[in-house]
Amino acid sequence: MVTQLHDLSLRAFASDNYSGVHPEILEAIVSANGAHQVAYGEDVYTARLQEVFAEHFGAGVVAFPVFNGTGANVIGLQSMLPRWGAVICASTAHINTDEAGAPEKVAGIKLLTVDTPDGKLTPALIDQQAWGWGDEHRAQPLVVSITQTTELGTAYTVDEVRAIADHAHANGMKLHMDGARLSNAAASLGLPFRAFTRDAGVDVLSFGGTKNGMMYGECVVVLNPEASAGLIYLRKLNMQLASKMRFISAQLIALLGGDLWLRNASHANAMARRLRTALEAGIAAGEIEGLSFTQNTQANAIFAILPPGVSDRLRGHFRFYDWDPATNEVRWMCGFDTDEADIDAFVAALIRELAAR
Repeated sequence: MVTQLHDLSLRAFASDNYSGVHPEILEAIVSANGAHQVAYGEDVYTARLQEVFAEHFGAGVVAFPVFNGTGANVIGLQSMLPRWGAVICASTAHINTDEAGAPEKVAGIKLLTVDTPDGKLTPALIDQQAWGWGDEHRAQPLVVSITQTTELGTAYTVDEVRAIADHAHANGMKLHMDGARLSNAAASLGLPFRAFTRDAGVDVLSFGGTKNGMMYGECVVVLNPEASAGLIYLRKLNMQLASKMRFISAQLIALLGGDLWLRNASHANAMARRLRTALEAGIAAGEIEGLSFTQNTQANAIFAILPPGVSDRLRGHFRFYDWDPATNEVRWMCGFDTDEADIDAFVAALIRELAAR
């Protein structure tokens, strides 16, 4: 028996990973428990998961459950590249900034980064690094990786994804999408997953579940079989092959088999909109001074600049992360379990700390 160790009153805006597990996901894990199932993915839940992903992305896709998002990105990209291949990505991309060098160290992949104002790549920005094919002195740019939603909380439209895919394919490159918050993007865009992934030209997708209510687990989804090879070997090679895979697959089935993914993501997005709206109202009313926003709020993230010293005092009430300490830029994230009372308490604390400057 485990004694509850944490304070149930603690609320945070640091990451949607801070949340617990959605009750329907816990029920799915319990339902998948008991008796025996064949290990390493030869179970009925992982077989059913293939059907669930086909319902969302179309026939012929193949899903490879893994433990975490870094693993999904590493083996997904690895399966798309020869040893001499390189990946073009935004400088803010998670694979570049927050994966401890795993793409380089584990996969041996050269990342060719591009600065972007809003986290999004465009064909013109891609061309800053899309050159040197045939030059033996340069890592060959063969994959473009985009993140949906981006690390700056912005969402690619269908047309934006399609323009990147067409440009990449025309230059002999493939398109990878890091979809750690893909559900938030779908909820924001009001579109099914397939519309801005497979139908828009994405070849391989990392599908995220942990940030949207799961206990753990992500999935590499091969949308274009011709763009990926060797995943059945790479998953074990990279220590991402779960022996009791049924418990990852059961979670993904619970998330995607109905509308839980959309309910959770829509709620998280709505809480971010509520927070942004409340802050804008405070600015308009003169209650909040010295706060400015740095990005559009298109999903469940808000980026803002606070006056010096306010962030540290505010973190005494609610934990959140500095995004750029040099400019006092911060990031606030909402999750599936953020509620209206959390937003109201956060805004009240912020107003108090601003007034105490």
